[in-house]
Amino acid sequence: MFTDKTKGYFFAAVATIAFSNIYIFSKAALNHISLAQFGVYWFFIAVILNGAWILKTGKYKVIPTLKKKHWKILILLGILEVLTTSTFFLSIQIIPDPAVTSFIGNLYPVILTILGIVFLRERFSWLESVGGVMALTGAFIISFQGGTTLSELFIPGTGVVLINASFAAVTSLVVKMNIKNMSPELVNTNRAIWLFTSSLIVMLFIGHSFIIPPKALANIAIGATLGPFVALLGIYYSFKYIEVSKSSIVQSLKGVFVLAGSFFYFHTLPLQYQIIGGGITVLGVLIMSLSKAGAFFKRN
Repeated sequence: MFTDKTKGYFFAAVATIAFSNIYIFSKAALNHISLAQFGVYWFFIAVILNGAWILKTGKYKVIPTLKKKHWKILILLGILEVLTTSTFFLSIQIIPDPAVTSFIGNLYPVILTILGIVFLRERFSWLESVGGVMALTGAFIISFQGGTTLSELFIPGTGVVLINASFAAVTSLVVKMNIKNMSPELVNTNRAIWLFTSSLIVMLFIGHSFIIPPKALANIAIGATLGPFVALLGIYYSFKYIEVSKSSIVQSLKGVFVLAGSFFYFHTLPLQYQIIGGGITVLGVLIMSLSKAGAFFKRN
Protein backbone atom coordinates (compact mmCIF):
# COMPACT_ATOMS: atom_id res chain seq x y z
CA MET A 1 0.00 0.00 0.00
CA PHE A 2 1.42 3.35 -1.06
CA THR A 3 1.40 6.21 1.41
CA ASP A 4 -0.12 9.59 0.56
CA LYS A 5 3.39 11.06 0.38
CA THR A 6 4.52 8.42 -2.14
CA LYS A 7 1.42 9.02 -4.24
CA GLY A 8 1.98 12.76 -4.12
CA TYR A 9 5.58 12.54 -5.32
CA PHE A 10 4.63 10.02 -8.01
CA PHE A 11 1.96 12.33 -9.43
CA ALA A 12 4.34 15.29 -9.22
CA ALA A 13 6.97 13.34 -11.21
CA VAL A 14 4.45 12.30 -13.86
CA ALA A 15 3.24 15.89 -14.12
CA THR A 16 6.78 17.25 -14.43
CA ILE A 17 7.78 14.93 -17.28
CA ALA A 18 4.48 15.46 -19.09
CA PHE A 19 4.55 19.22 -18.56
CA SER A 20 8.11 19.42 -19.89
CA ASN A 21 6.93 18.01 -23.18
CA ILE A 22 4.32 20.76 -23.51
CA TYR A 23 7.12 23.22 -24.23
CA ILE A 24 8.52 21.01 -26.98
CA PHE A 25 5.40 20.02 -28.88
CA SER A 26 3.60 23.34 -28.51
CA LYS A 27 6.67 25.19 -29.83
CA ALA A 28 6.85 22.79 -32.78
CA ALA A 29 3.19 23.48 -33.59
CA LEU A 30 3.31 27.24 -33.00
CA ASN A 31 6.17 27.54 -35.49
CA HIS A 32 3.59 26.86 -38.24
CA ILE A 33 0.21 28.15 -37.03
CA SER A 34 -1.32 31.06 -35.10
CA LEU A 35 -2.00 31.03 -31.38
CA ALA A 36 -5.78 30.97 -31.97
CA GLN A 37 -5.57 28.00 -34.37
CA PHE A 38 -3.33 26.24 -31.90
CA GLY A 39 -5.71 26.85 -28.99
CA VAL A 40 -8.78 25.53 -30.80
CA TYR A 41 -7.22 22.17 -31.67
CA TRP A 42 -5.13 21.83 -28.51
CA PHE A 43 -8.04 22.38 -26.15
CA PHE A 44 -10.58 20.53 -28.30
CA ILE A 45 -8.45 17.44 -27.71
CA ALA A 46 -8.22 18.37 -24.03
CA VAL A 47 -12.02 18.63 -23.75
CA ILE A 48 -12.48 15.22 -25.39
CA LEU A 49 -9.88 13.51 -23.19
CA ASN A 50 -11.02 15.10 -19.95
CA GLY A 51 -14.68 14.62 -20.82
CA ALA A 52 -14.12 10.93 -21.50
CA TRP A 53 -12.13 10.57 -18.29
CA ILE A 54 -14.69 12.29 -16.10
CA LEU A 55 -17.40 10.04 -17.56
CA LYS A 56 -15.31 6.90 -17.05
CA THR A 57 -14.45 7.73 -13.44
CA GLY A 58 -18.00 8.83 -12.65
CA LYS A 59 -16.77 12.15 -11.27
CA TYR A 60 -19.47 13.95 -13.28
CA LYS A 61 -21.99 12.78 -10.70
CA VAL A 62 -20.76 15.46 -8.33
CA ILE A 63 -21.87 18.27 -10.68
CA PRO A 64 -25.54 18.35 -9.56
CA THR A 65 -24.42 18.54 -5.93
CA LEU A 66 -22.20 21.59 -6.43
CA LYS A 67 -23.17 24.60 -4.41
CA LYS A 68 -23.21 28.20 -5.55
CA LYS A 69 -19.77 28.85 -4.04
CA HIS A 70 -18.33 25.93 -6.03
CA TRP A 71 -19.66 27.35 -9.31
CA LYS A 72 -18.13 30.71 -8.43
CA ILE A 73 -14.77 29.01 -7.87
CA LEU A 74 -15.02 27.18 -11.21
CA ILE A 75 -15.79 30.46 -12.99
CA LEU A 76 -12.88 32.17 -11.25
CA LEU A 77 -10.56 29.30 -12.17
CA GLY A 78 -11.79 29.42 -15.77
CA ILE A 79 -10.97 33.11 -16.11
CA LEU A 80 -7.59 32.66 -14.43
CA GLU A 81 -6.77 29.71 -16.68
CA VAL A 82 -7.56 31.70 -19.83
CA LEU A 83 -5.17 34.43 -18.70
CA THR A 84 -2.52 31.97 -17.48
CA THR A 85 -2.54 29.69 -20.50
CA SER A 86 -2.73 32.47 -23.07
CA THR A 87 0.38 34.15 -21.67
CA PHE A 88 2.11 30.77 -21.34
CA PHE A 89 1.78 29.82 -25.00
CA LEU A 90 2.39 33.39 -26.10
CA SER A 91 5.75 33.30 -24.31
CA ILE A 92 6.59 30.00 -26.01
CA GLN A 93 5.71 31.53 -29.37
CA ILE A 94 7.82 34.66 -28.76
CA ILE A 95 10.98 33.13 -27.24
CA PRO A 96 12.90 31.02 -29.80
CA ASP A 97 14.22 28.34 -27.43
CA PRO A 98 11.63 26.61 -25.20
CA ALA A 99 14.36 25.78 -22.65
CA VAL A 100 14.89 29.52 -22.07
CA THR A 101 11.14 29.97 -21.55
CA SER A 102 11.16 27.12 -19.05
CA PHE A 103 14.13 28.45 -17.09
CA ILE A 104 12.60 31.91 -16.74
CA GLY A 105 9.34 30.19 -15.81
CA ASN A 106 11.06 28.93 -12.65
CA LEU A 107 9.89 32.18 -11.15
CA TYR A 108 6.51 30.44 -10.81
CA PRO A 109 7.38 28.33 -7.74
CA VAL A 110 9.05 31.36 -6.18
CA ILE A 111 5.87 33.41 -6.55
CA LEU A 112 3.74 30.42 -5.52
CA THR A 113 5.74 29.97 -2.32
CA ILE A 114 5.41 33.65 -1.48
CA LEU A 115 1.64 33.46 -2.01
CA GLY A 116 1.52 30.30 0.12
CA ILE A 117 3.18 32.23 2.93
CA VAL A 118 0.77 35.15 2.63
CA PHE A 119 -2.51 33.27 2.16
CA LEU A 120 -1.87 29.78 3.57
CA ARG A 121 0.42 31.05 6.35
CA GLU A 122 3.17 28.62 5.38
CA ARG A 123 6.46 29.34 7.14
CA PHE A 124 9.47 30.83 5.37
CA SER A 125 13.09 30.14 6.37
CA TRP A 126 16.31 31.99 5.61
CA LEU A 127 17.38 29.11 3.34
CA GLU A 128 14.23 29.50 1.30
CA SER A 129 15.11 33.16 0.95
CA VAL A 130 18.53 32.19 -0.40
CA GLY A 131 16.92 29.82 -2.89
CA GLY A 132 14.43 32.46 -3.98
CA VAL A 133 17.19 35.02 -4.54
CA MET A 134 19.14 32.46 -6.57
CA ALA A 135 16.10 31.75 -8.75
CA LEU A 136 15.54 35.46 -9.34
CA THR A 137 19.24 35.99 -10.09
CA GLY A 138 19.26 33.11 -12.56
CA ALA A 139 16.15 34.42 -14.32
CA PHE A 140 17.82 37.85 -14.60
CA ILE A 141 20.96 36.31 -16.13
CA ILE A 142 18.94 34.32 -18.66
CA SER A 143 16.77 37.20 -19.82
CA PHE A 144 19.33 40.03 -19.68
CA GLN A 145 20.55 41.25 -23.08
CA GLY A 146 21.72 44.80 -22.35
CA GLY A 147 20.46 47.95 -24.02
CA THR A 148 19.87 51.54 -23.08
CA THR A 149 16.10 51.37 -22.53
CA LEU A 150 13.88 49.15 -20.38
CA SER A 151 12.34 47.52 -23.47
CA GLU A 152 15.82 46.54 -24.70
CA LEU A 153 17.17 45.41 -21.33
CA PHE A 154 15.67 41.90 -21.44
CA ILE A 155 15.02 39.44 -24.26
CA PRO A 156 11.57 39.68 -25.90
CA GLY A 157 8.97 37.65 -24.04
CA THR A 158 10.48 38.01 -20.56
CA GLY A 159 7.63 40.18 -19.33
CA VAL A 160 5.08 37.72 -20.71
CA VAL A 161 6.72 34.86 -18.78
CA LEU A 162 6.66 36.93 -15.58
CA ILE A 163 2.96 37.70 -16.06
CA ASN A 164 2.29 34.04 -16.77
CA ALA A 165 4.19 32.93 -13.65
CA SER A 166 2.13 35.31 -11.53
CA PHE A 167 -1.20 34.13 -12.96
CA ALA A 168 -0.12 30.48 -12.66
CA ALA A 169 0.81 30.95 -9.00
CA VAL A 170 -2.56 32.55 -8.19
CA THR A 171 -4.39 29.77 -10.06
CA SER A 172 -2.46 27.03 -8.24
CA LEU A 173 -3.21 28.69 -4.91
CA VAL A 174 -6.94 28.77 -5.65
CA VAL A 175 -6.81 25.10 -6.70
CA LYS A 176 -4.88 24.14 -3.58
CA MET A 177 -7.39 25.87 -1.33
CA ASN A 178 -10.36 24.15 -2.98
CA ILE A 179 -9.13 20.82 -4.37
CA LYS A 180 -10.53 18.85 -1.41
CA ASN A 181 -14.02 20.09 -2.20
CA MET A 182 -13.83 19.50 -5.97
CA SER A 183 -12.14 16.62 -7.77
CA PRO A 184 -9.10 17.16 -10.01
CA GLU A 185 -11.11 15.72 -12.92
CA LEU A 186 -13.79 18.39 -12.52
CA VAL A 187 -11.25 21.21 -12.22
CA ASN A 188 -9.34 19.97 -15.25
CA THR A 189 -12.45 19.56 -17.41
CA ASN A 190 -13.65 23.02 -16.40
CA ARG A 191 -10.26 24.40 -17.47
CA ALA A 192 -10.36 22.67 -20.85
CA ILE A 193 -13.88 23.90 -21.63
CA TRP A 194 -13.03 27.50 -20.79
CA LEU A 195 -9.86 27.45 -22.87
CA PHE A 196 -11.45 25.76 -25.88
CA THR A 197 -14.40 28.15 -25.84
CA SER A 198 -12.22 31.26 -25.56
CA SER A 199 -9.90 30.01 -28.33
CA LEU A 200 -12.85 29.30 -30.60
CA ILE A 201 -14.31 32.78 -30.03
CA VAL A 202 -10.97 34.41 -30.89
CA MET A 203 -10.59 32.14 -33.92
CA LEU A 204 -14.00 33.08 -35.31
CA PHE A 205 -13.43 36.76 -34.54
CA ILE A 206 -10.12 37.05 -36.40
CA GLY A 207 -11.24 34.72 -39.20
CA HIS A 208 -8.27 32.34 -39.29
CA SER A 209 -8.63 29.08 -41.23
CA PHE A 210 -9.46 25.83 -39.47
CA ILE A 211 -7.17 24.00 -41.88
CA ILE A 212 -3.70 23.51 -40.42
CA PRO A 213 -0.62 21.49 -41.54
CA PRO A 214 -0.76 17.77 -40.62
CA LYS A 215 2.60 18.03 -38.82
CA ALA A 216 1.27 20.81 -36.60
CA LEU A 217 -1.82 18.73 -35.84
CA ALA A 218 0.34 15.73 -34.89
CA ASN A 219 2.42 17.85 -32.51
CA ILE A 220 -0.76 19.27 -30.99
CA ALA A 221 -2.23 15.78 -30.50
CA ILE A 222 0.84 14.59 -28.60
CA GLY A 223 1.26 17.78 -26.59
CA ALA A 224 -2.43 18.13 -25.74
CA THR A 225 -2.53 14.59 -24.40
CA LEU A 226 0.52 15.14 -22.21
CA GLY A 227 -0.35 18.70 -21.19
CA PRO A 228 -3.99 19.59 -20.49
CA PHE A 229 -4.71 15.96 -19.56
CA VAL A 230 -1.78 14.05 -18.02
CA ALA A 231 0.24 16.97 -16.59
CA LEU A 232 -2.67 18.90 -15.09
CA LEU A 233 -4.22 15.82 -13.52
CA GLY A 234 -0.81 14.92 -12.11
CA ILE A 235 -0.34 18.36 -10.58
CA TYR A 236 -3.83 18.47 -9.08
CA TYR A 237 -3.47 14.97 -7.62
CA SER A 238 -0.06 15.81 -6.18
CA PHE A 239 -1.67 18.80 -4.43
CA LYS A 240 -4.26 16.41 -3.03
CA TYR A 241 -1.67 14.20 -1.33
CA ILE A 242 1.26 16.50 -0.51
CA GLU A 243 1.89 20.16 0.18
CA VAL A 244 2.40 22.63 -2.66
CA SER A 245 6.00 23.13 -1.56
CA LYS A 246 6.78 19.41 -1.73
CA SER A 247 5.21 19.10 -5.16
CA SER A 248 7.38 22.02 -6.26
CA ILE A 249 10.53 20.05 -5.38
CA VAL A 250 9.90 17.68 -8.27
CA GLN A 251 8.46 20.35 -10.55
CA SER A 252 11.62 22.46 -10.13
CA LEU A 253 13.48 19.95 -12.31
CA LYS A 254 11.23 20.71 -15.28
CA GLY A 255 13.82 22.93 -16.95
CA VAL A 256 16.29 20.05 -17.18
CA PHE A 257 13.79 17.90 -19.08
CA VAL A 258 12.86 20.79 -21.37
CA LEU A 259 16.55 21.47 -22.11
CA ALA A 260 17.12 17.83 -23.06
CA GLY A 261 13.92 17.67 -25.11
CA SER A 262 14.75 20.88 -26.98
CA PHE A 263 18.18 19.53 -27.90
CA PHE A 264 16.88 16.22 -29.22
CA TYR A 265 13.80 17.64 -30.96
CA PHE A 266 15.08 20.98 -32.31
CA HIS A 267 18.86 20.33 -32.12
CA THR A 268 19.36 23.67 -30.39
CA LEU A 269 20.74 24.81 -27.07
CA PRO A 270 20.47 28.14 -25.25
CA LEU A 271 23.52 30.37 -25.10
CA GLN A 272 26.16 29.39 -22.55
CA TYR A 273 25.29 32.17 -20.10
CA GLN A 274 21.60 31.23 -20.39
CA ILE A 275 22.38 27.62 -19.48
CA ILE A 276 24.36 28.85 -16.47
CA GLY A 277 21.50 31.14 -15.47
CA GLY A 278 19.05 28.30 -15.97
CA GLY A 279 21.12 26.05 -13.74
CA ILE A 280 21.07 28.73 -11.04
CA THR A 281 17.27 29.02 -11.23
CA VAL A 282 16.82 25.25 -10.99
CA LEU A 283 19.22 25.01 -8.04
CA GLY A 284 17.58 27.98 -6.33
CA VAL A 285 14.07 26.59 -6.67
CA LEU A 286 15.28 23.16 -5.58
CA ILE A 287 16.92 24.58 -2.45
CA MET A 288 13.85 26.65 -1.67
CA SER A 289 11.49 23.71 -2.19
CA LEU A 290 13.62 21.25 -0.20
CA SER A 291 13.91 23.75 2.64
CA LYS A 292 10.19 24.40 2.58
CA ALA A 293 9.58 20.66 2.79
CA GLY A 294 11.90 20.40 5.80
CA ALA A 295 14.65 18.42 4.06
CA PHE A 296 17.53 20.31 5.64
CA PHE A 297 16.27 20.73 9.16
CA LYS A 298 13.19 20.04 11.24
CA ARG A 299 10.71 22.88 11.67
CA ASN A 300 9.73 23.82 15.17
